[in-house]
Amino acid sequence: MEDHDTGAGASAVGMSGASPAQSADQHTARFSRHAGAHQRHADPRHANQRQTGASQADQQGNQPKGKTRKRRKRKRGRKVFARDENGAVPHAAPASTAANQPRTVLPQVEPRPHLQAPPRPPQQELPVFAALDLGTNNCRLLVAVPGRHGQFRVIDAFSRIVRLGEGLTASGRLSHAAMDRAVEALKVCGEKLRNRKIRKARLIATEACRSAANGVEFLDRVEREAGLKLEIIDRQTEARLAVSGCGSLVERDTQGVVLFDIGGGSSEIALIDLTGRRSPRLANHIVSWTSLPVGVVSLAERFGGRTVTRETFAAMVDDVAARLKVFDGRDRLAHVLASPNFHLLGTSGTVTTLAGVHLDLERYDRRRVDGLWMDRDSVDRMIERLIGWDFQQRCANPCIGADRADLVLAGCAILEAIRGVWPSERLRVADRGLREGILSELMADDGVWRGDAGRRA
Repeated sequence: MEDHDTGAGASAVGMSGASPAQSADQHTARFSRHAGAHQRHADPRHANQRQTGASQADQQGNQPKGKTRKRRKRKRGRKVFARDENGAVPHAAPASTAANQPRTVLPQVEPRPHLQAPPRPPQQELPVFAALDLGTNNCRLLVAVPGRHGQFRVIDAFSRIVRLGEGLTASGRLSHAAMDRAVEALKVCGEKLRNRKIRKARLIATEACRSAANGVEFLDRVEREAGLKLEIIDRQTEARLAVSGCGSLVERDTQGVVLFDIGGGSSEIALIDLTGRRSPRLANHIVSWTSLPVGVVSLAERFGGRTVTRETFAAMVDDVAARLKVFDGRDRLAHVLASPNFHLLGTSGTVTTLAGVHLDLERYDRRRVDGLWMDRDSVDRMIERLIGWDFQQRCANPCIGADRADLVLAGCAILEAIRGVWPSERLRVADRGLREGILSELMADDGVWRGDAGRRA
């Protein structure tokens, strides 16, 4: 998951960069230079000196008098140009005419005092919060400062596909290559965090570290080499954080939502009932939840991700559907399923990829994807299109790429199983998740929005 100026010292367009006092001095100096030149040409003494010098030169050179007279005539007839204060040439007069005019004394321009703006009061430094999510497939970091009530502004971010859970399904352990990739990404995150004054941070690890036999051992290595202490959260906490991160995408007239987060090693599903009095925290309305021990990485490793036939895809859907069948709380939203104010809300790489393909984006654009509504027919068409593509075609799509080409159909199979249990005419896409949930909870618990609680929209 996951921002050109002119410089602080640049002048505004159409404004001079000089101060008022400097402009006045330059204005006066310009007048003085032009006035001096005009007086030298106009003063008869200067004219006589020029004539005398010319005569002496002619005599020394033994040149004919006719040529001397012609040269004198040319010199006497030479025009003198006087410029006005704007640099224009209003008239041209012979030197003899200008010499007969009275000398003009130009007034001195008093420089205007340089006006300084009063100093601005120092702004209160906003507290900085951080959230890190090390998942089965990705390592992601967000650093943010609080904004309006319930909102925040991201000031730094990092995301890298590390595939920490690669081979975990078969061996039950994190591989050395996968741990090396994750540690290198976490070192980058550690540097980013140490370069800022962080008020509060929460650094979590999910399914890969939760289920691996050497998960705790790996986190000890992370602390030694990257300087970060991560906590392994349970599945209920993971489901709650996913809900907290998507609160702003659930509209006020909504009666029910099935929110799902399709991860690399697990998939969290939360049923949210909003028919009663609504709380500021969406997570308070969770009436049932489950965490399936299956995600895009684990499912693709079991069924194959590069070559996926229609029969293979159907088998993946059936596998996930069987897991959902034993979910006891699956019917807790039965009273709102038929309502137009019920919808699905997906927060994962699977649904954001579908949205990018649906929009036919030349490159992935989070601003266009996050919050996008897709109807049932659009989702059907996108899944059908992806099933029809081979591995190379999936790699060539800019919203999928080589990193996701072998995982995207496994994610679509999980989505199809969810849609089979909770059919809905609408799906809302969220390019957000655990990190946003962590930040929202950290800021709320710290009280940063307490002062503007009464100004909520």
